[in-house]
Amino acid sequence: MARFADKVVVVTGAGSGIGAATARRFAREGASVVLVDRGQEKLNAVRASLEGGQSLAHSADVSNEVEVLAMVETAIARFGRIDVLVNNAGVVTTGPLLDTTTADWRRVMATDLDGVFFCTRAALPHLLESRGCIVNTSSVSGTGGDWNMSAYNAAKGAVTNLTRSLAMELGGQGVRVNAVNPSFTATGMTADMLEDKALIQKFLERIPMGRIGQPEDVADVIAFLASDDARFVTGVNLPVDGGLSASNGQPKQA
Repeated sequence: MARFADKVVVVTGAGSGIGAATARRFAREGASVVLVDRGQEKLNAVRASLEGGQSLAHSADVSNEVEVLAMVETAIARFGRIDVLVNNAGVVTTGPLLDTTTADWRRVMATDLDGVFFCTRAALPHLLESRGCIVNTSSVSGTGGDWNMSAYNAAKGAVTNLTRSLAMELGGQGVRVNAVNPSFTATGMTADMLEDKALIQKFLERIPMGRIGQPEDVADVIAFLASDDARFVTGVNLPVDGGLSASNGQPKQA
């Protein structure tokens, strides 16, 4: 398929995990991709793995408004337009609230929430011009609570509702806004959890499809939401969770 031929797609958090898989998916479908993350070396490695359209690897911290503005200016200077913004960059901190430092809280909010705000505001004039779309990476943690993840839950909950609000605000102007809500996905963020076999088993007991997610599982849904196949879809927070959110929380019965 070449659904994104002649389209320019900006992907934040593109240096690994879901962001890298998303960049690869868009490139395979003909898009020109702007890869954004902290650290030029890992961006260059992902860029080298792309198949298809043109690409640009731009190192920026999405929690820094000045760097975000410079990134968007660079993308426009290179490609002349932005059609899709994928707000994917994210960090997490875990532990009881009393053990959560102010620095921890600010770090999560700065990347997971402020980053979405800064990137959206900076790219929006160009998205309005192209009648493009935004896909945010929220989380099942943005639709329900987790044990000992209050900062992450708060940030992703905000992204979930920001997605709805922006969809209402921008739909009449031709810009669609949606989000994906992944469950446990095998990325660098979950590397420590992946080593805990007992924990993995607990997750598998709760996920009807019987496996944890892969970055490509999420990337493919992001591409769908950004495509014309989803042309009448906006304001959606779409679970990509193997059926986890289908449960009411009760344990499996014999």
